[in-house]
Amino acid sequence: MEFKKFLNILRKHKYGIITIPALIMLTTFFLVRNQPGIYPSTTRLSAGLTDGAQQIMHSKEILPDSKVNQTFSNLLQTMQLKSVFDQVSYKLILHDLVGAEEPFKKPSKLLKSLNPSARQHAIDVYTNMYVSRQGLSLYDKDQNGLNEVLKSMNYDYASLKDKIKIYRVENSDFIDIYYESESPVLSAYVVNTLAKEFITFNTLSAEQNGKKSVDFLDEMLIKKKDSLDKKMAELKNYKIANHVLNLPEQEKSLFARASDLETRLEITQKELSADSGAIKAIDARLNPEDRQLIDSKLEQLNKEITGIQDKLKALDDEYIKSNFDKNKKAEIDALKEQLNQKVNQSTDKLILTPASSTQSLIAQKLKLQLELDLAKNSVHSYRSTIAELNNRLNELVPHEAVIQAYEGDIGVANQEYMEVLKRYNQASMDFNATPSIKQVEMAIPGQKQPSKKAILVALSGIVSFVFYLLVLFVLFYLDDSIKIPEDLTSKTDLKVLGFLPVIHANFLDIQKLWSVDPVNPVNVEITKLVRTTRLNIQGLKGKKSIKSSNHEFKNLIRSTRFEINMALMGGRNLVVTSTTQAEGKTLFCLSLVSAYQMTNKKVLLIDGNFLSPDITEITQPKYYIEDYLKGNISLSRLTEEGNISVLGNHGYDVSLYEINSEYQIEQKLLELKDVFDIIIVEASALNTLNQSKEWISVADRVMSVFEANTSISHDMEGQIDYLKTLEGKFIGFVLNKVTDNERKANYTNKKERSETKSSRLLFFRKEQS
Repeated sequence: MEFKKFLNILRKHKYGIITIPALIMLTTFFLVRNQPGIYPSTTRLSAGLTDGAQQIMHSKEILPDSKVNQTFSNLLQTMQLKSVFDQVSYKLILHDLVGAEEPFKKPSKLLKSLNPSARQHAIDVYTNMYVSRQGLSLYDKDQNGLNEVLKSMNYDYASLKDKIKIYRVENSDFIDIYYESESPVLSAYVVNTLAKEFITFNTLSAEQNGKKSVDFLDEMLIKKKDSLDKKMAELKNYKIANHVLNLPEQEKSLFARASDLETRLEITQKELSADSGAIKAIDARLNPEDRQLIDSKLEQLNKEITGIQDKLKALDDEYIKSNFDKNKKAEIDALKEQLNQKVNQSTDKLILTPASSTQSLIAQKLKLQLELDLAKNSVHSYRSTIAELNNRLNELVPHEAVIQAYEGDIGVANQEYMEVLKRYNQASMDFNATPSIKQVEMAIPGQKQPSKKAILVALSGIVSFVFYLLVLFVLFYLDDSIKIPEDLTSKTDLKVLGFLPVIHANFLDIQKLWSVDPVNPVNVEITKLVRTTRLNIQGLKGKKSIKSSNHEFKNLIRSTRFEINMALMGGRNLVVTSTTQAEGKTLFCLSLVSAYQMTNKKVLLIDGNFLSPDITEITQPKYYIEDYLKGNISLSRLTEEGNISVLGNHGYDVSLYEINSEYQIEQKLLELKDVFDIIIVEASALNTLNQSKEWISVADRVMSVFEANTSISHDMEGQIDYLKTLEGKFIGFVLNKVTDNERKANYTNKKERSETKSSRLLFFRKEQS
C-alpha cells in the first residue's frame, strides 16, 4: 500500500524526474566541453622501513606491523606539511618568473600586472623564503600580496594539495606521489620537486632531532656519572673515617662468634653443675679427720696448684677473646698437663693405708675441683666476651643505617646512570642507522588521460536523478497527511462515508448536475437554490484549474447519499460540521441537498454557521433561522417555496441557544421534522467550540467534512476524540478535495480488491462444483 502511494507521487512528478536530470546533464555538458586535457605523473619513493637489514641495524629486532604502519602514517603526514609544499610553490613561481623559455602556465592577470621592479622584488622574496625554508606571512601586507600571486597561478598550498595524492603502495616499502595538470612537464616537475624537497626536509629534521637527542643524553649521562661518583666517594670516606671495611661480614663474624660463645657457655654451665654435684658427693663420703689431714699435708702443694690455676684462668680468658686461637690452646694444654702432674703428686702424698679407698676419692675431688675452678673461670670469660661482642654489634648499628642510606642512593644513581646510558647508546645507534628515504623512480611527462566529460555528464544525471528521488522519498516519508479514505479510517478509527474530488472552477453548475430535460421542475428548484452566483465555493487558490467530470462527481454524491441514508436510521436532522474552517462544508451541503431533491424528498437546508454564512450569501434566501426560532415566521411559509427550502442566518455574532430557549428550539426543530424528509444543517467548525456543539446537541445525526492532504494536528485529535464520544450519533466523515492522482489510486486499489474478491469467489465456486 505504501509503495503504491510512493509510485503515485512518482507519477505526479514524472515530468520533473525526467526534466531536472536532463537540464543538469545539459548544464554539465556546457561546463566541461572546453575543459583542457589532463596529464598525470607519478614518482615513487622507498622508505627503507620494511627492509630486514635496515631494521636489524636500527633496533636489533624486526619492527612490528603496527609500528611500521604508524611510521608510514607519520611520513605521509609529513609530506603534506605546508612547509614542504611551500618549497614546491617557490620553485614553480620562480621557474615562471625568472624568464624560462617555456613557463608552466600562462601568466595570470595579477602576474602580468607586476612591473619590472615588483617582479624583481618578488623573485628576491621567493628566493629568500626558499633558501631559509620559511612560509609567507599573511599578516605582512607585502608577503600577503605575493601569496595572492601564488593563488592566481594555482601554485599555492591549497591548490597543490587539492590535486596531489600521496599514498603507500599496499603494504610495501614504497610511497607514490601522484599529480595531474594541463601540462605533462608541469606534472612531472611537481612530483619530482615534492619528492626532492621532502627528502631534504626529512633528512634535516632527522639530523637535527637525532643530534639534539644525542647531545641532550650525553650531557645528562655526564651529570649522572658525576652524581654516582660523588655518592660512592662519600661512602668510601665514611667507611675510612669510621673504620668500617665490610659491615655485613663484620656483623656476620661477630654474630657467629657470639652464637658460638653462647653455645660453649651453655655447655660449660652444664659441666659446672655436674662438677659441683660430684664434689659434694665426695665430701659426703670423706671423714672430717681425713679432710683436715689432707689440708695439712697438701698446703704447700696447693699453693703451687693455685698459681698454675691463676695462670690457666688468664690464659683461658685470652684463648676465648682470641676467638679460640690454636696457639693459645697449646699453651692451655701444657699448663693443664703441668697441673695434672701437681695433682698426681698431691695424691701420692695422701696415701693413708694401702687398703684405703680414700686416696681415690681425694684424687677425684682434686681433679673435679680443678675442673670446677676452670669452668667457673670459663663462664666468666664467656659472659664478658659475649657482652663485649654485643657492644661491638650495637656500635655497628648506626654505621649500618648510614651505609645503607649511602648504598641506596648509590643504587638509585647507578640505575639512573645505566638507564641514561642505554638511551644514549640507542639514540646514537638510531642517529647513525636512520633509514634513508630515496627516490627510486623519477617521474616523467605522462600521456594525456582519456576525457572524463562523458562520465561527468552521465554522473551528474544519475546523481540528480537519485537526489530527486531521495527528496521525494523523504517528503513522502515525512508526509502524514490524509489523502484517501483508508488513511482517514486508519488514523481516526471512525467510518468514512465517501469522498469528493477537488473542484476548482469559476462556477459550479449544480443546476446542470442532475439535468434530465430543460423544463424539468427539478432543475427549476436547483436553479432557485444556487441562482447565478459564480463563486469558487471551496475557496481553493491556484493558477491552473483542476477539472472534474460532472458525471464522476454526481456518482460520488450518490454514493455518499446512500451511505448517509443507511447511517441515519430514521433520523431526519443531520448536522454537517468539520474540524477546521474552509474544508468544503458549503459545497457538500448544496450538493447533498440537490442529491436528496432528486429522490423526490422535501429538503430543508439551514445555514447554522453564524460566523461564516456562505450558504446565505450564495442562495440569498427569503427566510432566516433566527426569525423562525423566535416565531416570526410560520411553518407554512417555509413550504410554499417547493421541495427545497433554505433558512439562512443574519451573520450576527450569536449562538443557537442565544436565539431562544433550549426547549423552544427543540420544539421548533420537531415541527420541521414533521414537514421535511431531511433537514441538513451546516454548522461551524468544531474549533469554534459551542457554536457547533449546540447544533450537535439538537441533531439526530452528525457527520464531518475532512479536507484531503491535511495532517491531523494536536487540536484535531481533541476534536476527533469528541466525535468518538458521540458514539452512534456521529455517522462518519466525508473526505473532501481529493486530488486526481489520489482519486485514481483509490479507484485502482478498489478495483484490485474487487478483482481479487471476485477471483476468490470464482475459485470457491469451482471448488464447490
